[in-house]
Amino acid sequence: MKRLLIVGAGGHGRSVAEAVLAAGKYELVGFVDDAVPDLQQVWNLPVFGATADLASYRGYADAAIVAIGNNRLREDLQQRLYAAGFELATVVHPQAIVSPRAVVGAGCAIMAGAIVGTEAQLGAGVIVNCGAVVDHHCRVEDFGHLGVNAAMAGGSVLGRGAWMQAGSFLGYGVSVGGGVVLAPGEAINKK
Repeated sequence: MKRLLIVGAGGHGRSVAEAVLAAGKYELVGFVDDAVPDLQQVWNLPVFGATADLASYRGYADAAIVAIGNNRLREDLQQRLYAAGFELATVVHPQAIVSPRAVVGAGCAIMAGAIVGTEAQLGAGVIVNCGAVVDHHCRVEDFGHLGVNAAMAGGSVLGRGAWMQAGSFLGYGVSVGGGVVLAPGEAINKK
């Protein structure tokens, strides 16, 4: 079993940690977080140090995932992990449903109750949070982020680094550009 390091020990990091423990596909060895030295442990797991020293944690783990909601920061840290020689892990909570025909990129986090439909495509570093839906033939570009209960109807596209906040919705075939932030509950439909 590969050893896994989680970058980010906040709320999302702890949620990803629970998904890792529930799935049982990795041995979770600990966290990296800039809150050190104030934060030295989460549950019974160590916080090894700050993100400035990512390469120095390579001896502790074979794989890593960035579990930070900020899309730009997640992208930067994922690139630094890759450069340091880490395998980029994808974590899927066992209570998520992911079609075997979906394509899921490296470093994704698919949380409890999420659904990823047939032939959907998730780029690198995507977050599909609790209860979110990426329906059939949707595309979430690299470092896109679906918040809790956000939903993408069939064939819709979420651009690179875009964020659908909680409860937001994309109608069938709608495309949202890179970096766009949808307000909680916002619905975008074709005109």
